Amino acid sequence: MMFTKKDERKGYTRMLEGIERKTLVHGDKTLMAEFRLEKGSRLPEHSHSHEQTGMLLSGSMRFFVGGMNFLAEPGDNWCIPSEEAHSAEALEDSTVLEVFSPCREDYLE
Repeated sequence: MMFTKKDERKGYTRMLEGIERKTLVHGDKTLMAEFRLEKGSRLPEHSHSHEQTGMLLSGSMRFFVGGMNFLAEPGDNWCIPSEEAHSAEALEDSTVLEVFSPCREDYLE
C-alpha cells in the first residue's frame, strides 16, 4: 500500500523539450503520473506495452492515435491500448494526469 502527501512528492523530471513528468504513486500493477507540457511541445509518435488512461486537467492538447486525432480540453479522458502508436501536441500550456498498467518501471524514481 502506498499513500503520498502532495508535499512529499519529488520534483518533476524533464522528459523532452517542454515536457516534464512527476510520478505520483504506484503499485505492483499500475502507476499514476502528472505531466506538464508547454505550449507547442510535441510528444513524438511511440508505443509501449502499457495501457495508458488519462485526463486533461488544464490546457488544450491534440492526440494522434491509430490514424485518428482527438482534441482534448479540460475534463476530457482517453484510454490508449498497449502497443498502439500515438503522439500528442500541447496547444496551450497543459497538465495531464495518466495511469499506466502494468506499472512503468522506467518512471519509478
